[in-house]
Amino acid sequence: MKQRLSPATQQHLVLTPQLRQAIRLLQLSAAELEAEVAEAVASNPLLDWQDDGALVDPPVTAGAVPASPEPASGDIETAPDEHWETDTEEWQASGSAPAGRDDGSEVEQPDTEESLQDHLLWQLHLGHFSPRDTRIGIALIDAIDDDGYLREDLATLAASLRADIDATPAEMLPVLHRIQQFDPVGVGARDLGECLCLQLQALPADTPARALALSIAAGPLPQLPKLGIDGVSALLGCPPAAAEAAVQLLRTLDPRPGAQHGALPAGSYIRPDCVVWRQQGLWQVALAGGALPRVTIQRDYQQMIRHASSCDADYLRGHLQEARWLLKGLEARADTLLRVVRCLVREQAAFLEFGPQALRPLTLRSVAADLGLHESTVSRAIARKYVRTPRGTLALRDFFASGIGTDDGGSASSTAIQNRIRQLVAGENPRKPLSDARLADTLKAEGVPVARRTVAKYREALQIPASHERMRIG
Repeated sequence: MKQRLSPATQQHLVLTPQLRQAIRLLQLSAAELEAEVAEAVASNPLLDWQDDGALVDPPVTAGAVPASPEPASGDIETAPDEHWETDTEEWQASGSAPAGRDDGSEVEQPDTEESLQDHLLWQLHLGHFSPRDTRIGIALIDAIDDDGYLREDLATLAASLRADIDATPAEMLPVLHRIQQFDPVGVGARDLGECLCLQLQALPADTPARALALSIAAGPLPQLPKLGIDGVSALLGCPPAAAEAAVQLLRTLDPRPGAQHGALPAGSYIRPDCVVWRQQGLWQVALAGGALPRVTIQRDYQQMIRHASSCDADYLRGHLQEARWLLKGLEARADTLLRVVRCLVREQAAFLEFGPQALRPLTLRSVAADLGLHESTVSRAIARKYVRTPRGTLALRDFFASGIGTDDGGSASSTAIQNRIRQLVAGENPRKPLSDARLADTLKAEGVPVARRTVAKYREALQIPASHERMRIG
């Protein structure tokens, strides 16, 4: 075959350094963005934190919503609400300052106490464990979840750790038993029954109903809601009064012993990127304090470029270009984020007004089409982003929901349907709980045709047990 050259025209996307940086900045959370900017300020001599009231060139906050933002186009009119409008000034903070400066920004911080893993590791290192048992203990503690349970099977855990720790499940079990004696009592249990047994064993031996409660926790605990007091009494051959006392003792125990130490490590927090409030019947959107780090280019270094040697000038010009790219990327991020949040508020005003039951079906595609953006851009804009509203701090993903067509030609969001299922279950007769089929029939009667398997899927997503497990007798 004879080879020859022929010209051809084709189009392809080239990601410039500026575009790559803009994409990376867009998908960062507020805390990650602050860390990114702090690192840039430390490494680039032309960047510096902007002082309050200083005249800067160029202004970093260009394009951001000012302290008293004008209503965005398409803002939704709603009935006035005295309670939400009294704190208008509190919701209008914008801009940010370097880490450590008190700028009045809203920050959701968990308790600074140590995490459950830190608490258990502290006890592990205080104990008299051999080096090998210490390594096994570290692996076991790492597998314990925030509720204090070891959900993973020992055989599976041993297989996954074979490269680091060549230990069999039988060798890991004694270490697990020692960890189960740590504080909080009941930690390291593999199921609820074992968790309650560990707590009962820690009680004094003369505790009333302790022995019978141990028998229930180690035996018919899963069937307790269905058996009732009389069924437990007949199964264990004890008087109903004794069974009642044992069940009351079980109710005083903690089914989630790790929750009290489940706080995130110190320094981890949620910082809202935007704030939403209502003023004179209109929903307003603005960047939250800290969402846009306030940095600027040092004017003195810019002037030095003119008088510096060629080598120094090239060095400074390179950093100047990087600084300008960063500032443009921050402005582009703020502009895109505000556009997306304004669209979400416009589409989900009823959600902010009435709660999850009023959430409308909304997808990334519809928001992207409305804003003239790509779906991936919208996805990056809402990733790990939060907005502070009169209903609390919400993730931007909470504003999205898939939809199901209704009999009247409209549509209902999956979140609204799940909320209705939760309401129906909460109001059911505990002696005759609603089955998935009955829940589906009720929703159909309300104009929302859903299949039984769809109801089952939503019920499991809500962590609601099946009807036979919700049955209460006595």
